[in-house]
Amino acid sequence: MRPEILFPLFAEVGSLPGIGPRFAKLIGKIAGPRLVDLLWHRPISLLDWRRQATIADAPENTVVTLKLTIVEHTPPRIQRLPYKVRASDETGFIDLVFFRAHKDYLQNTLPVGDVRYVSGKVERFQERPQLVHPDRILTEQAFATASAIEPVYGATEGLAQRSLIRAVAQAVAKAPNLPEWQDQNWLEKQKWPDWHTALKTLHAPQSQDDLSPATPARRRLAFDELLASQLALCLARAHMRRVKGRSLKGDGALRAKAIAALPFKLTNSQTTALAEIAADMAAPERMLRLLQGDVGAGKTLVAFLAMLNAIECGAQAALMAPTEVLARQHAAVLAPLAQSVGVTLALLTGRDRGRERDAVVKSLASGELKILIGTHALISESVVFDDLALVVVDEQHRFGVHQRLALSGKGDQPADILVMTATPIPRTLALTAYGDMDMSRLTEKPAGRKPIATRALPLSRLDEVIGAIERTVQQGDRVFWVCPLVEENEDLDLTAAEQRFDELSKTFGERVRLIHGRMKSAEKDKAIGDFRTGNAQVLVATTVIEVGVDVPDATIIVIEHAERFGLAQLHQLRGRVGRGSKPSSCLLLYQSPLGETARARLDCLRNTDDGFVIAEEDLRLRGAGELLGERQSGLPEFRLADLSLHGELVAAARDDARLILARDPDLKTPRGEALRVLLYLFQQDDAVRTIRSG
Repeated sequence: MRPEILFPLFAEVGSLPGIGPRFAKLIGKIAGPRLVDLLWHRPISLLDWRRQATIADAPENTVVTLKLTIVEHTPPRIQRLPYKVRASDETGFIDLVFFRAHKDYLQNTLPVGDVRYVSGKVERFQERPQLVHPDRILTEQAFATASAIEPVYGATEGLAQRSLIRAVAQAVAKAPNLPEWQDQNWLEKQKWPDWHTALKTLHAPQSQDDLSPATPARRRLAFDELLASQLALCLARAHMRRVKGRSLKGDGALRAKAIAALPFKLTNSQTTALAEIAADMAAPERMLRLLQGDVGAGKTLVAFLAMLNAIECGAQAALMAPTEVLARQHAAVLAPLAQSVGVTLALLTGRDRGRERDAVVKSLASGELKILIGTHALISESVVFDDLALVVVDEQHRFGVHQRLALSGKGDQPADILVMTATPIPRTLALTAYGDMDMSRLTEKPAGRKPIATRALPLSRLDEVIGAIERTVQQGDRVFWVCPLVEENEDLDLTAAEQRFDELSKTFGERVRLIHGRMKSAEKDKAIGDFRTGNAQVLVATTVIEVGVDVPDATIIVIEHAERFGLAQLHQLRGRVGRGSKPSSCLLLYQSPLGETARARLDCLRNTDDGFVIAEEDLRLRGAGELLGERQSGLPEFRLADLSLHGELVAAARDDARLILARDPDLKTPRGEALRVLLYLFQQDDAVRTIRSG
């Protein structure tokens, strides 16, 4: 049960005086439905009402406060015209303009002959100064006691800033003094205020400096949020570890056979990762490990060798990929290896139907089929394993945690989990997204991989690029051409994949194919198949090819409007080439002029091919919010912490969470009880239920 002390903060926004259903809905849209959500809705700027001016010297488009005498009201003759109130000071006259105004309200608020302090931005219309919909209108008495500075919050259409300020202020007023959950020595060392003071300071900035994420109040609140997140992850991990796993320690025969069949040696980091995974699988607790590897670092091979360990123990393994293209890619790569060691392997996707699917499901249930690769189709009820011991999940951030757990729970005993990602993740983000996992990193490229020459060119040189592509195609090589959109969008000056396909078809004829996310699976397979076999030499694509498309004969990738992509995504796309023995190139086409951040992004890509260096730079340039593109189900969303600026606090929160649970695993000490309040405050209710369930 949520602690009673927090009840007021979890009331609906609509319960506040003056906030009706319409405003409550709008506030819910930009902040959230409860009062606690308003606490986390940070000010984005502030208004300084102290800047007083006269009508004659008021600067345009700057908020000023004018001391005015109301002269006359001019209601509109036609309803759609504005209501105007004429006012003056010693330097001249100004019109106060209101659209869709209520006459009685304005006449009561602005009585003729009275003095009012009016704030807003002065502009000119037909050479006359005017102020449209003033931000503040105060009597002389109210002005004497009013706040000189007010916060400005991110709002939405139809939601007046005044209403939002009032709602946040009411929410902050209802915030109780909560028991201190932070270590007192840590607070003193950091010179941080208590929670309640920090919250009030957050919503009462007195200068631009107070809006900085580096203020003691902001850092305190960010650490609270990060500690709640890390504590929840540690509790989830502890709970998973309480569920008895199984020791999987194969004799190594299949793995030795598979390694001997490889035309290359394993890299040092592959060998290290395999040892870490083998140790986890041999332990009686369940494995939950993240395998991070740059593009082409050999993660799939490491996962396959881990699966062979499970099979050596007489069990089965599964690999779940987020897209059919990626699942088929994994199956194509691993099938020959499985065959070389005499292990049965099959593919199952949502497209498979009829006898073929029935045969796969039947052989899986009997135990005859040892490795199943597929999409989320693997978690459907009709898919039953005989003895599932290891689950490999590729690109975890594209799945929800529930999908991962649904697959790992398909065995008689909960299966070990190995999560792979080809998206290099900065350490701070990895701790927040995968903090419940042990981590292995593949930091080397397989032997023989050629570096990829990366150049940035303006779109004005498009004809030269097409000429270079033509020469490459004549030599028999393949070319990826990536566009950011599928269809032309009049609002964005971007070339659509379909339009580029039509234009390149004029030069290359039947040698061009198109692939994008809206195509049917069979059409995508046909396009990639033609490109892979050489029936086509140019593949025009959207970012659907970002992961999982392996064509060793592709030597050039062209990325149009590269300035619109994130660094990590550009790096992923670049990794589609350089997979064979020939030198490869990446051409980044950009629209001039380049902004400072876009230029820094392209420069970084030209200067390094280390995905982890690139990921750290991406975090610095863009912040965590959009680091992996659209909001992904596996990534936490922070309201107070900014991982690009509060990165060092993540590690501190993780260390604190581990120490807390080592000393007080059931959170029963006075600090433990306060930490339960913290978990509920940040809506980590599942974590508290985990403690209760033992």
